[in-house]
Amino acid sequence: MSEPIFYQRLAELLKEIQNVTSFSESFPEFEPKVLELFDCERITVYQRNKHSFDIVSRYKSGDELREIRVPIGPQSLAGYVAFSKQGLVVEDVHDADALHAIHPKLKFAARFDHKSQFRTHNMIVVPIIANHILLGVLQLINKNNKADFTLEDQTQAQELANFIGQKFKYELGGTNGPFEYLRHKKWITESELKRIEANSRNHADAIRRLIDDAKLMPEQVALSLEIFHQTKHLGYDPDNYHLHAANSKLNTQYLKRNTVCILANVNESPIVLMAEPNNAALLLEIESATGLSAYDIHVGLPSNILKYLGSTSGGDDQLGEIGDILGEIEDDSDDEEIGQDEILTEEAPAVVRLVNKILHDAKQFDASDIHIDPNKGNSPTKVRMRVDGVCQEILQIPASHHAATIARIKIMSKLDIAEKRLPQDGKFAVKINSNLVEVRIATIPTVFGEGVVMRILASGGAMPFDSLNLSPRNAERLNKMIVQPHGIILVVGPTGSGKTTTLHAVLGKLNTPDKKIWTAEDPVEITQPGLQQVQMNNKIGFDFKTALRAFLRADPDIILIGEMRDRETAHAGVEASLTGHLVLSTLHTNSAPETVTRLIDLGLDPVNFSDACVGILAQRLIRTLCSKCKAPYTPSDDEKAFLIRQYGKDQFKELRVDIANLTLYKANGCATCGDSGYKGRTGLHELLMMSSPLRHIVNTGGTATDIKKLGIEEGMRTLVQDGIYKVLLGQTDFVQLQKITSSDH
Repeated sequence: MSEPIFYQRLAELLKEIQNVTSFSESFPEFEPKVLELFDCERITVYQRNKHSFDIVSRYKSGDELREIRVPIGPQSLAGYVAFSKQGLVVEDVHDADALHAIHPKLKFAARFDHKSQFRTHNMIVVPIIANHILLGVLQLINKNNKADFTLEDQTQAQELANFIGQKFKYELGGTNGPFEYLRHKKWITESELKRIEANSRNHADAIRRLIDDAKLMPEQVALSLEIFHQTKHLGYDPDNYHLHAANSKLNTQYLKRNTVCILANVNESPIVLMAEPNNAALLLEIESATGLSAYDIHVGLPSNILKYLGSTSGGDDQLGEIGDILGEIEDDSDDEEIGQDEILTEEAPAVVRLVNKILHDAKQFDASDIHIDPNKGNSPTKVRMRVDGVCQEILQIPASHHAATIARIKIMSKLDIAEKRLPQDGKFAVKINSNLVEVRIATIPTVFGEGVVMRILASGGAMPFDSLNLSPRNAERLNKMIVQPHGIILVVGPTGSGKTTTLHAVLGKLNTPDKKIWTAEDPVEITQPGLQQVQMNNKIGFDFKTALRAFLRADPDIILIGEMRDRETAHAGVEASLTGHLVLSTLHTNSAPETVTRLIDLGLDPVNFSDACVGILAQRLIRTLCSKCKAPYTPSDDEKAFLIRQYGKDQFKELRVDIANLTLYKANGCATCGDSGYKGRTGLHELLMMSSPLRHIVNTGGTATDIKKLGIEEGMRTLVQDGIYKVLLGQTDFVQLQKITSSDH
């Protein structure tokens, strides 16, 4: 074929391909046209397997072989091209010397010819590459009339492969998520997809919402699943597929719950149809129960799988939904292992699965607290989670199931399930996706029934000191304070303000082999190698002051006391600091100056405390703007005046900002932050460093206002001033700053 005619036909073919959305659907029409274009007998399109170092025949002529799989490497022609990313023209695949000249280990994989009874003579093999990433290999086999392929054929085949790679890079390369292709095709916006995924209880529910709420076609969702799982989608086709006999060895409810079934085609070959083909554990269970060893795997929509299993609607029988769980309420106290595939298991009673699901979702959302709040009469119980400091309603539990849910939580916490009149405190530990998570429980009787708050305790190691986001001024001053050989350093703030995190970041900096460090905590949330950490147990009288007295007999250099709750603990801490130890502790107060007067009011001797105190760090957590979507804007004159007034006109100059050309940032909202505009939190700090003039004020009975005034003169910056500094950096916005100023002024 002359070059002009070839390129004319190639252009026509590429134009046809340009208008199709799926390579899978277009291949039956694509195949004969390519064979005619290159005047050859067969074509094979290999795809790189993301999960192993080989390539697999995804599209091919002939059905003698179900699949051809070869490793990437010189053991085969297609494997060598995938390995080298260089095309080949092979005049005779059986000429071993010619193959060895290309690579000493290169050989023709003749076993596939033997199995298929097809005779291969020559071929073109070229790589399919997009954005420098290997997607697969295009192989053209046997030039007609026993002619040879030419280098010009190879060049033209490479052009075709390049177009396939660009046009179908998602389909051949796969996606990172089951619904990513929907966003890529602009069938759904990123923010809408994020919202649906966040509000869906499981994979099947997400698919249902995409079809019902987002009004996507089932075929669109099916194609996205096919591309992600890299396996063929199979729809509901009862004329060509029926249930395989192996299904009888599995419980129907088990199949429905896991949205899987075993089908047989017209040749009675088994096909495992799954909503999530990457569930290897489920496949192993099916193989073990049925004895199947050879079968095809296809992906299917949950509604179609349920139709094969006998559901008339294909949607109403989706077991494992919260509503179905709530209909099976039972009490049980055994299962405290929560894995990704074990949340909604067939064996677990419904209430156990419900509580496990709530805990799993809380960990997934990175929530700090779970609130289960009863309502009046038959109104449903609300389940809310605090994420980044803000409560969000996650789901509602029918009032009839409230008592069973609370009872399950009490059993896990080893609380008295019969006592519903008094508050109770407890805790338990569970494994969520193989990670041990400790949960603290508080039950409180209300007029509508018992309410429960579950706090998800922090786990893991200490935050690096440099990640505390201290201002340069505060970082320099705190570094000077913590190297003191003795004294007391307090970190203060309300519950949930990150005091423990800060203290452990400080300990991480101080934790060297030459120092003996004891900590008394309730509970121990953060662990560090090298520390001797002790858990409090108030039931047996082992409290902070008892631990502190014990530590003083254990040759400490540094002592951390979780909280100075009473006069005895505070007094013991001060005494320890005066006798040559560095003591770190926390207190629930609003500001650093207020902490001094609070401790004096507790009965501490002003002289002893002022001598012992090295410094006090007050802190809050403030929501930070999402870095993906925060939007710059020019503040109004009123906003500029507010910033100057709150920071202090004289001190504002130290920030070195051009107020006339000031740019601030505001929340916008995107899929990354769930359309809230905020992602994560950071600390605001107020650091009071004790000095001789300050000690004199404390000793002479000075007020918190006096201490604050002198502290500012000596370099302390208030929480509000630190907040303004972080607004100017673009870390947070005016809205969040005003919440801080309203609570502190």
